[in-house]
Amino acid sequence: MGGSELSVDLPTPRKALTIGAHPDDAEYAAGGTLAKWARGGCEVSMIVLTDGSKGSWDLAVTPGQLSKTRELEQRRSFETLGATGELVMLGHPDGHLDASPSPRETLCLWIRRLRPDVVLTHDPWRRYEMHSDHRAAGWAAVDAVVAARDHLFYPEQLGDGLSKHRPRNIMLWNVDEPDHWEDVSGSIDIKARALKCHESQMLTTPVPPGELDRVLKGRAAASAPNGLELAEAFKLLVP
Repeated sequence: MGGSELSVDLPTPRKALTIGAHPDDAEYAAGGTLAKWARGGCEVSMIVLTDGSKGSWDLAVTPGQLSKTRELEQRRSFETLGATGELVMLGHPDGHLDASPSPRETLCLWIRRLRPDVVLTHDPWRRYEMHSDHRAAGWAAVDAVVAARDHLFYPEQLGDGLSKHRPRNIMLWNVDEPDHWEDVSGSIDIKARALKCHESQMLTTPVPPGELDRVLKGRAAASAPNGLELAEAFKLLVP
């Protein structure tokens, strides 16, 4: 069931989980929200599905070198956001999520382990989303939330202290028609610092590092509804 009303600022959740296709996906889309919640006492965890081994235009770098670099960058970014939960790097080959067995079962297990109140992920219904990993990650994440809430999905996961779990909300990022916004006026600078940890990606973005703060604030201002200065936009679902 989806939310039918426009809304601003969920109460700070006790636990939040992002599920992103690549290192830096969650920070670009929701870094201000995550930093704000972490500062408010939320236990933020992040799952990164791929190894990020194709995210470079540097002809001299190998996929193996890049994947190691991107994991280190992701760990620095995680700390910069103030996240205190789990950082899970699943290591699927970059660019092949749509051709691989769905990670739904693994994601279901992590949702049951981490027990987030809110799951944030890619919008799999987004029109004209060109990156197959983003589409596949969004579908797997939404499907995993549905599976995690019902005991007849993957029953072998249950027992020994592990039980089904139903998050209160899913927040989809990079959506065509947002209906929920998070005020990031006080956390946009932390988002910028977290993104700058992903140094290997500076070659693949048209935004020079020195312009990143200005560009992020401009995008957050453009996303903000009336009454907010800077915001990140989402589609809010109730699973």
